[in-house]
Amino acid sequence: MTQGTVKWFNAEKGFGFISVDGGGADVFVHHSAIQTTGYRSLDENQRVEFEIVQGAKGPQAEAVRPI
Repeated sequence: MTQGTVKWFNAEKGFGFISVDGGGADVFVHHSAIQTTGYRSLDENQRVEFEIVQGAKGPQAEAVRPI
């Protein structure tokens, strides 16, 4: 699992970006990739762990969980 910090997340639009620990390009995250019960949202600067997969428009986060 990769770890990182939520750079920003727009709850109205349901997506945002995660800064990966150790540098590299920010990773796109969609609300459907967040593994939690209830409302799926992330907070700015929240620590998360996730898998990076290749999406249609580049790398994106899957199986996102707060840590």
